[in-house]
Amino acid sequence: MDSAVESGEVTLKLREVRAATGLSLSKAAELTGVSKAMLGQIERGESSPTIATLWKIAKGFQLPLSALIGPASLRDPADERLFRTVTFPGSIKVKIVFPFDPMLGAETFHVTLAPGQSYESAAHASGVTEEVFVLHGALEILRDGDWVPLRTGQGLRFAADLPHGYRSGAEGAAFLNMHHYPQQTGLPV
Repeated sequence: MDSAVESGEVTLKLREVRAATGLSLSKAAELTGVSKAMLGQIERGESSPTIATLWKIAKGFQLPLSALIGPASLRDPADERLFRTVTFPGSIKVKIVFPFDPMLGAETFHVTLAPGQSYESAAHASGVTEEVFVLHGALEILRDGDWVPLRTGQGLRFAADLPHGYRSGAEGAAFLNMHHYPQQTGLPV
């Protein structure tokens, strides 16, 4: 089930997260580095956030990404809403494979890049590591300032608390992307 970013769901999650922490929009803006106006627009469903903006919000609230884009409290693998694909306009497609598990401190995504597409990410929270395993195509990972080439069936683990990126080859690429968090996050998901 493919869909664009469903602003209603992100709106609900952001509002829930902010309510649970008791923060004003101004304090949330300070924590996340996202303007108060933009946070308000996201909460009201007037703006669809980019994946970069969602990462800033997740980092500021010390939450995993799936806490903002995944359905709340779904754990039944038979429920298709758990495994939907979120398409960020002009960017990557992200499918939640396994939402954040607080016992494991990890979440897993299936990421799709179009042919020749690249995406560079700002540093995630301190101590976050990523593992990438290429399912299809050729992929390069920006790690420590260098592009590391990977082919189908190859993987790479790297520190995601530094700027990093992904770049596909001429046929595009699909890969599993596992995020490992160093400690329990701020809120249960």
